[in-house]
Amino acid sequence: MAIDFKGVHYPKAVVLYAVFFYVRYAVSYRDLEEIMAERGVVVDHATLNRWVVKFSPLIAENAQSGKRATASSWRMDETYIRVRGKWTYLYRAVDRNGQTLHFMLSERRDLAAARRFFKQAIGRNGGPDRVRIDKSGANLAGLMAVNVILKFTGTGHIVTIRQVKYLKNILEQDHRFIKRITGPMMGFKAFHSAAATIAGIEVDHMIRKRQLAANDLPAFQQFAVLAG
Repeated sequence: MAIDFKGVHYPKAVVLYAVFFYVRYAVSYRDLEEIMAERGVVVDHATLNRWVVKFSPLIAENAQSGKRATASSWRMDETYIRVRGKWTYLYRAVDRNGQTLHFMLSERRDLAAARRFFKQAIGRNGGPDRVRIDKSGANLAGLMAVNVILKFTGTGHIVTIRQVKYLKNILEQDHRFIKRITGPMMGFKAFHSAAATIAGIEVDHMIRKRQLAANDLPAFQQFAVLAG
């Protein structure tokens, strides 16, 4: 779906370049303001923030619908992201090959959050044959609740659940990549801006993993294609 850039007083390419640079590299908004100025674009850091928060989720939505098919064996876990000085929980799932399946930022780490995450992931990717999770009781209960829904509605096959104490390095490495980008951002001031920014970071990570249909293009061009 083409994204509407009406009302933005800069060319679409400039906006996309700024958003792409911020979610791809470990920079602050003031760093990005200086980088843009060096390229002849005078734009303050508050405007750059608005661009990232507005357009990253829209681009992420297009990326989800345009990614390549993924495997039916999943790994799911959560990591921590600081928002307003408090820890929030970034739920993430990849397939056995490390391809990104779904991500969701949550203020809580509980049954309701886990169930919501699995329902969204299955809705976007179809039902997996099996999911490998850690020893979290909330994650187990969330996936079991989804299985109950699948069983009684007949809308999908029951998912095999495998709990292990330590997940494979493939998911931990994915977590580290996301944290490497968010670290220098000096913390998020609001939950919605954190969720939006992480959506953009996840899209760039999908591009790096060559998950998108236009993966023969340079990274920025792939990002621009997602904007329509």
